[in-house]
Amino acid sequence: MSENERRILRRDPHPHLFRPLELRSVTARNRIMLSPMCQYSAVDGLPNDWHLMHLGARAAGGAGIVFTESVHFEARGRITHHCLGLWNDEQRDAFARIAAFIEGQGAVPAIQLGHAGRKASVTRPWEGTQPLEGDAGWETIGPSPIGFGRLPAPTEMDRSTIDTVIEASGTATRRAREAGFKIVEVHAAHGYLIHQFLSPLSNRRTDGYGGDFASRCRFLMETIDAMRAEWAEDLPMFVRLSCTDWVEGGWDLEQTVALVDRLKGRGDIDLIDCSTGGNDPRQKIAVHPGYQVPFSEAVRSRTGMPTSAVGLIHGPDLAEEIIANGRADLVCIGRALLADPHWPFKAAKALRAEGVTWPVQYERSDIF
Repeated sequence: MSENERRILRRDPHPHLFRPLELRSVTARNRIMLSPMCQYSAVDGLPNDWHLMHLGARAAGGAGIVFTESVHFEARGRITHHCLGLWNDEQRDAFARIAAFIEGQGAVPAIQLGHAGRKASVTRPWEGTQPLEGDAGWETIGPSPIGFGRLPAPTEMDRSTIDTVIEASGTATRRAREAGFKIVEVHAAHGYLIHQFLSPLSNRRTDGYGGDFASRCRFLMETIDAMRAEWAEDLPMFVRLSCTDWVEGGWDLEQTVALVDRLKGRGDIDLIDCSTGGNDPRQKIAVHPGYQVPFSEAVRSRTGMPTSAVGLIHGPDLAEEIIANGRADLVCIGRALLADPHWPFKAAKALRAEGVTWPVQYERSDIF
């Protein structure tokens, strides 16, 4: 980029990061999305005041889309005792207050739904992510009886268990819709259950849910069928994928592209949330700002599917570059928004964005 082009970009009153994004009937006010990040603060799967304040602050802070952390289809699908769930109406009703508040601040309320599979029944990260012992723990399930690192091997899922989990995914989606969420995301990344089916490192089945590429993708496809059947036609659905296992012989970018081509052909998925890793402790990742952006860029350019990019996107200039150069349609901000709920407003100031609406209650601050 020439210096003149940089000068023009700096003076653009409508930087790409702050342009709206239309997804079916939903319009996000900008391209900043709060990443789903587990808080490990629920009781019996119920969201509480912590979740209201945590998510509400990011909505009031200017994010365009505010995602919950991973919310689980069923109790045995939780990572810890303190993870969120959506397997009963009490949980749905508690989420409704949060979704309404997010939307009231001008952000799009979004929910990620998933199942931990073999990575369930552990202590919280600040307690060491240790396997729960005795009556404190529960039986984990997975596509094959292969443990993750030091975690016990899961019970291999039979057809009845597969059907039960898929049905639970649809029921949870119905409750998410009833709670008022406007985007739902299928969590098929980070070594959790759906990713376990996708990767040959964790799926050694020889039936219709394992073996060749199409069979390993079947569980995801049937989960999407169940979820989309309970989701409004005019509301968008995302899929989060780990685009590579970072391990030889595992899931990789080529398989991701092939899967996304199939998802695009279905017509019911609106965006791929591109992350990486989490399915094998042998992974070797060279971490640096924007280190996962090339995966989002590759998926977007090779399939034509809209994508989001994630991975140490801390600075407004990097975020703007990603969107402006067509490397993603959204930037998924995690750690930076944990540290500063008002990151979007500060980014707007740094990029000299005009027409950004601030909460009138905050106009006396020195942020603006």
